[in-house]
Amino acid sequence: MPLVNTDVCATQAPPHTAGPWAVAMAGFVSLALAMGIGRFAFTPLLPMMLHDGTVTLAEGGALATLNYIGYLLGALLCLFIRPDPVRMVRGALVLTVVLTLAMALPGGMPAWLAWRTLAGIASALVMVYATAWCMQRLAELGHPTLGGLMFCGPGVGIVATGLSAFGMVGAHWLANWGWIAFTVLGALMLAAVWHVFGSPPPVAQAAPAHIGGHSGGKSGGNAVGAAPVPRLDLETWALTLAYGLAGFGYIITATFLPVIARQAMPGTVWADLFWPILGAGVAVGAFLATRVGMHHDNRRMMMILYTVQAVGVAVAAFWPTVPGFALSSVLVGLPFTALVSFAMREARRLWGASAPKLIGLMTAAYALGQIAGPPLATTLVARTGGFAASLATAAAALLAGALIYVWMVRAMPLTAVPPAATR
Repeated sequence: MPLVNTDVCATQAPPHTAGPWAVAMAGFVSLALAMGIGRFAFTPLLPMMLHDGTVTLAEGGALATLNYIGYLLGALLCLFIRPDPVRMVRGALVLTVVLTLAMALPGGMPAWLAWRTLAGIASALVMVYATAWCMQRLAELGHPTLGGLMFCGPGVGIVATGLSAFGMVGAHWLANWGWIAFTVLGALMLAAVWHVFGSPPPVAQAAPAHIGGHSGGKSGGNAVGAAPVPRLDLETWALTLAYGLAGFGYIITATFLPVIARQAMPGTVWADLFWPILGAGVAVGAFLATRVGMHHDNRRMMMILYTVQAVGVAVAAFWPTVPGFALSSVLVGLPFTALVSFAMREARRLWGASAPKLIGLMTAAYALGQIAGPPLATTLVARTGGFAASLATAAAALLAGALIYVWMVRAMPLTAVPPAATR
């Protein structure tokens, strides 16, 4: 009878704690899947759907609006539930892949409206819980600044779907083939991050109460180094309002950019390339945000980013040429998730470990802004024949958001904290 070491066979090595780079890349891939595919694969596929005759512009706007309503519902859900973040992220990512496939199946508008609504819910859940989990874990591992890397994910996802759609148009694909291709890509991305979210926390957690920002700096009297006290005060509401204006300010461009370019320059090959250019700008902007130390005032950073994005949106309205759309794509893309990164940092500064609740509130305001964008755009297009008026309105909203941050910086200055507290 052969000798068998039953102790070895019966014992499995415990799972290893994922390192900081693995955690950051898990967040990166999760947001690339949830946002780049789950939400924004629709943008480059919309012209293909219009060409196939499966939707009209108004119906495309309705599909976008229902997706943003779903995003709002998902954000509101985050305010009232206390789930296990890992299960929530995994479940939402699986749902994203399934719903991407559902868009390729028969059913027409009634089914598509339902699928896009559910996809919006899933993307909001990933945005809230994946970012919160990754930022908390990175803080525990002593690398909070790596959190900015995950916000490069949506940009890379947009580039991947945008360039893929450009090739699909050249190959005369139907839109539903594109949905199937993006389903396969999403499934591969899901498999790559699944195990990271199941990894245990570090054995020695040395996460101080001020994780994720320059704590003690909240105007209103937090002691230096003390845990932030969550409260719905004027500062919190101002941040939430400004964040909602960001949702409205970018969404018309993010929903209709290829359609806008095709309308302004019929027949140009560039029309389908402006979207991946925007995505490249998103990735670059998010990476540059990682180089900004945690000691900087997040509100000042957002003030600058809102202004840059406002200029980008306005350029598309007033200079509808190839150079104009290229410049607009870059300027709209650069601040897109960079400002989200700073907003999440600010939420952690204000509410500490309770930040997911504030992030949920902010995400709900952001979703309300997004919901208002597509109906406004399609209404103004019907009245004026073009997108210039809606783009100008969006640029004005972003400038209003920048002014809110100017006021916050002046009216609510941060208190000084020791260098050791800002690591």
